[in-house]
Amino acid sequence: MKEQYDFSSAQRGPIIPPEPGTTTITLHIDNEVLGWFRDQVNRAGGGDYLKLINNALREHIYQKANPIEDVVRRVVREELNRAA
Repeated sequence: MKEQYDFSSAQRGPIIPPEPGTTTITLHIDNEVLGWFRDQVNRAGGGDYLKLINNALREHIYQKANPIEDVVRRVVREELNRAA
């Protein structure tokens, strides 16, 4: 290990830049909720629990935008078309 390092040309920021279309934020989540998402990822053999949380939030938004009755009608129509 060196006695001194030269950081004069160093830049602040993440080593790995975030994916396009994403924003880094600080978010407080209950330990129980975070534990559940981490357990789901571990049971699946690995993965990214943050993506799992993001997908759950996206699904919640979609359900609010498309009430369950609309979803059920769409699914029934699709199944009837497949059976025909």
